[in-house]
Amino acid sequence: MSGSFTGGFGKGWPGEAMWEAMDQFRGQFEQKMGPRMGRGDVRAAVLALLAEKPMHGYQVISEIAERSGGAWKPSPGSVYPTLQLLADEGLITAEESNGRKTYSLTPEGTAAAEAAGPAPWEGATPREHPRGGALPKAGIELAQAAAQVGRSGSHEQVEQAVAVLDEARRKLYSILAQS
Repeated sequence: MSGSFTGGFGKGWPGEAMWEAMDQFRGQFEQKMGPRMGRGDVRAAVLALLAEKPMHGYQVISEIAERSGGAWKPSPGSVYPTLQLLADEGLITAEESNGRKTYSLTPEGTAAAEAAGPAPWEGATPREHPRGGALPKAGIELAQAAAQVGRSGSHEQVEQAVAVLDEARRKLYSILAQS
C-alpha cells in the first residue's frame, strides 16, 4: 500500500506506520503458506475416506476440511472430477439415491486405498497447514480491526491503535523467546 491514501495528514501521520504494518501483516497471511495439496492428495484423500464408509461428494469435501482442521477444503472442481476418474478406473462405484450419488470402493479400490498409505491430513503438521489454526484467523481479524481504525478513527485513536499493535508485536516475539 505504499503511496496509498493516509487520510490527508501527510508524512509522519501515525496512520502511515499502521498502514505499513498492516500491509506486511496482511501479506504474511495472504501469501501461500505451506504446500498446496495436489491432485494426488485429493485422490488419496478420497480413497482414504471411502475406505471407511460410502459417501457422497459433499461429504467427502466436508470430511477433508474437518480432518485437516480446516487447513484444506478441496473445491468441488477437484473432488468431483477425481470421483469420476476413480469410477472410470473401476476403483469406486456410484449408486444414485434421492438425487445424490453415493460412492463406495470396489475391491480394487480397497487395495488402492491400502497401497496409498496414510491419508494426506494424517502427516500434516500445523506448520505445513497454518491456515487451519486459530492464529491466522485471529491475525486476520486483528488486521481488519486495525484497518477499520485507520479508515475511520480520529488521529488520537490511530495513535492508540499503533501503540496497541506495537505492544502486541513485542508480546508475540516474547512468546517465541520463551522456547
